[in-house]
Amino acid sequence: MNRIAVLTSGGDAPGMNAAIRSVVRKAIYEGLEVSGVFHGYQGLIDGKIEQFQLGSVGDIIQRGGTILRSARCPEFMTEAGREKAYNQLKLHGIDGVVIIGGDGSFRGAYELVKLGIPCACVPATIDNDINGTQFTIGFDTALNTVVEAIDKIRDTATSHERSFIIEVMGRDAGDLALWAGLGGGAESILLPEKAFDVNEIVQRIKQSTGRGKKHSIIVLAEGMMPAHNLAEILKKEAGVETRVSILGHMQRGGSPSARDRVIASQYGSRAVESLIEGKQSVAIGMRNHKVVDYNLEEVFTKREKLDLSLLDLAQTLSI
Repeated sequence: MNRIAVLTSGGDAPGMNAAIRSVVRKAIYEGLEVSGVFHGYQGLIDGKIEQFQLGSVGDIIQRGGTILRSARCPEFMTEAGREKAYNQLKLHGIDGVVIIGGDGSFRGAYELVKLGIPCACVPATIDNDINGTQFTIGFDTALNTVVEAIDKIRDTATSHERSFIIEVMGRDAGDLALWAGLGGGAESILLPEKAFDVNEIVQRIKQSTGRGKKHSIIVLAEGMMPAHNLAEILKKEAGVETRVSILGHMQRGGSPSARDRVIASQYGSRAVESLIEGKQSVAIGMRNHKVVDYNLEEVFTKREKLDLSLLDLAQTLSI
């Protein structure tokens, strides 16, 4: 292992830059040459590869987004596209690649592994939906963004004595909604992992109102249903008027939290170490609060169940 490359792919997540910095500086510290690939797999196909120095990643640990940029790449899904990517790696003398991203990015990495390119994958997605790791880069920052938004919306909800539905990101995973709902003191949290009962939501709203509470907050994971659909159901089935707030892409932005900077630094360093150790196909993650690497194929197995005890706790505390 003499030269490695690093790329970011898929949706951006706060902390990606901290991970890039870690990969570059750890590689140089270990005596490797390291290159950055711009615009993800599309940039790999197009040969947008640049050798990095220590200064190439200076002053980026605090920045959101990714200095390497990201792009969708339908061409990489084809055999011809992957062959172009492989040829570019060989042309630039790259012996291994660190891929920073989510599930789709990891699947792309697995295709490179099949072609004989060693890959180490660093999980970076606010959805926290990568199998095999407790936490992904970006989740903590997005969580704090959502909780801050809930706090602000609560002020308006209280002033107008209204119920609000707050829709958060997460695709088919309810991690962000669950943690934010608990941290934000929501009366109801709706997740893709658990069926909901309209009557139960209405009862919780009435219960809160009955004890003098001036507002009601419902946190909804986007993978459950669109927020406006839920608002219509509550109005039709129970006559409950709600206001909808969809947080959208603001959840991906902003300076990464201290926690995300730390785990990004740990994950990036471990990714480089795994390549130096000769590992061919690994994902980096956290288990029992320790940084580990594990077989990349584990990511594509059935996802571990969400800890619904947190939902029970949230419901208990919001009576």
